[in-house]
Amino acid sequence: MRDVDDSRAPLMDHLIELRRRLIWSFAALFVAFGVCFYFADDIFAFLAQPLVDAFGPGEGKLVYTKLYEAFFVEVRVAFFAAFFLAFPVIANQIWAFVAPGLYAKEKRAFLPFLIATPVLFVMGGALAYYVVMPTAFRFFLGFQGNLGGIEQEALPSIGEYLSLVMHFILAFGIAFLLPVLLMLLERAGIVTRDQLKRGRRYAILVAFVIAAVATPPDVLSQFMLAVPLILLYELSLIAIWFTERRRVRETGTELL
Repeated sequence: MRDVDDSRAPLMDHLIELRRRLIWSFAALFVAFGVCFYFADDIFAFLAQPLVDAFGPGEGKLVYTKLYEAFFVEVRVAFFAAFFLAFPVIANQIWAFVAPGLYAKEKRAFLPFLIATPVLFVMGGALAYYVVMPTAFRFFLGFQGNLGGIEQEALPSIGEYLSLVMHFILAFGIAFLLPVLLMLLERAGIVTRDQLKRGRRYAILVAFVIAAVATPPDVLSQFMLAVPLILLYELSLIAIWFTERRRVRETGTELL
């Protein structure tokens, strides 16, 4: 009976610790949301800049067809930005909860992945914002003009535009986490570098499938996601090669 009580005590301690970490995470998200909601107009203006540049100075406009649409767009913008603003705090709380249960060697192995995740996500989002979105928007706006005597004019709604921007940024940001995923799979012994090398042709196919699903239905956007995915796959193989060599050296040192 005492063993059962002893096992319950650590479980309750873990649950209390988890609750404390979740409270801090949600508090950070709530504060970040308040700040971002105050600056929602400025944040949306930043997100709309690729479309402004694609239209040209003084051209184009965004519309909303529902009275409440503009308000809920600001709420979505605030939540979208708040998550990125609060992510360092959330990641720190996750690490503080997980780290005590890890050995020192496991902490050294896991910490680089925790640092690389936001860096790679930001790189993917930056590629989407600064390169892919301006190119794609200019392509889409190229269909404006006279078509058989009927004038075509692009009048995107603010809600649909925000959804498209979020889709671009999240798709490219998550796709750029491919090296982290592959290195974790290799670290866990699920795949090996030789298996990844042999599956290169399938990886190229999967990259184009992911690009077709994750981007709007135009070849240009799909190509601009598929090519970085293939390059990241190759970089992952190089990174795994270096980690394998380091593990071999560490194992040799321990044996000596």
